[in-house]
Amino acid sequence: MIRKPKATQRLKRGIPLLPSLFTVGNLFCGYYSLIATLRGEYAPAALAIGIAMVADGLDGRIARMTNSESAFGGALDSVSDALTFGMAPAALMYSWALSDLERIGWMTSFFFLACSATRLARFTVQTGHHDRRYFVGLPAPPAAAMLAAMTFYSPAKLTAPIVSYGVVVMVVMLAILMISKIRYRSFKNIDLRTRRPYPLVAVLAIGFALVANAPQTVLLLLASTYLASGPAEKIWQQLRRHRQKLPAATTHARDELEHGATDRGDLGHATTDLDDKIH
Repeated sequence: MIRKPKATQRLKRGIPLLPSLFTVGNLFCGYYSLIATLRGEYAPAALAIGIAMVADGLDGRIARMTNSESAFGGALDSVSDALTFGMAPAALMYSWALSDLERIGWMTSFFFLACSATRLARFTVQTGHHDRRYFVGLPAPPAAAMLAAMTFYSPAKLTAPIVSYGVVVMVVMLAILMISKIRYRSFKNIDLRTRRPYPLVAVLAIGFALVANAPQTVLLLLASTYLASGPAEKIWQQLRRHRQKLPAATTHARDELEHGATDRGDLGHATTDLDDKIH
């Protein structure tokens, strides 16, 4: 009987822990973001949320690639996301832009936190067959990333009331999108193990180059593009359905018109026959 080397056995036992390490990294980034926010260091706080989003995307993919998905990992991921993509961005928004608005400020940030927690809970309890290509509602990580990108683009504390109220509108809109039923693409259908990874590598290389050249502008543009993609795709699908219904409605109306003309012709013939009999 051939025994496997102990190093190989230890490696196989350690593989299920790898996704959880990324989840703990996500949790650490959320905690660090809160500490940086308390210190008034808004740029590092926003950057930590962005790094956490990358770690959050990797833990799920690694778990699926290594067949190490578990209920424990899913629960740990949900708890980590509640802190990193709920509490951390809500605190960041309040300290960065909403603290001068007093009651409106803290109510707005809490509304974002509550909707984020609701969105994460709905995602956790989703059962049955659903299209893995889409998320129902704006996911919490991209919503938090949008707020982080705004802060990272202009990390100085906002003092102008009109700008703060603009942030209120943005935060409320993101919160509503999270609990809405608008679908957003999940990109889970991208196969990282494809035999021809060259297009994906090229896109990633271009993306890294753009982020390295102008990180504030590019990250804000990427976050805004994904935010708008859900409503834009919904409007496009409704327009397509409307265009498909127009020919059917036109054909139905033409058939009714022809049928009505036929009925009127039959009535005319009946009237003529009646007149002939009378005369």
